[in-house]
Amino acid sequence: MKDTAIVFARVPRLGTVKRRLAREIGPRAAVRFHAATLNRLLRALAADRTFRTVVAATPDRAWVRLPPGVGRISQGGGDLGARMSRALDRFQRGRAVLIGCDIPEAGAADIRAGFAALRRAEAVFGPAADGGYWLVGMGPYRPARPFAGVRWSSRNALADTLRNFTGRRLLCLRPLSDVDTAEDWRSLPPRWRG
Repeated sequence: MKDTAIVFARVPRLGTVKRRLAREIGPRAAVRFHAATLNRLLRALAADRTFRTVVAATPDRAWVRLPPGVGRISQGGGDLGARMSRALDRFQRGRAVLIGCDIPEAGAADIRAGFAALRRAEAVFGPAADGGYWLVGMGPYRPARPFAGVRWSSRNALADTLRNFTGRRLLCLRPLSDVDTAEDWRSLPPRWRG
């Protein structure tokens, strides 16, 4: 079965994406940043034919333009962990990595590195500077509840998730930062601000 990269994303709509960032830089600038970052990532992943790319989008029925060759699945309901678990479970017989769409530095090489790590480990994580993670990948042998008890949007998200993987071989990729605040956004090179 072909490896699958899942891009976890909100459909770019004014007032519904990057709300914390939007409070600081305005909703139009926030949606432009979100759309530009999502599109850049999708184009980079779609160009790499060594894995399949799908978008796990929310809202489930909202229309979004996708590059040729990129599939779409719905996130469904529940908290972030339930939605991530559901997306990964759709590709349980093979290797799958799930990546957020607000990491401007991430690209196809990171996805390939995730799949390479999964040849030697049962799970792989891309740690984020804020204590969370920007990528999670798993092979076919997974914990029953990989995201149980995770304090999302906190500095404990990665540590909480790792507890669910006790006794399993794990590897980490390079640390990257997501963009949640105006300070994060301003620290980006101008070409990545949307």
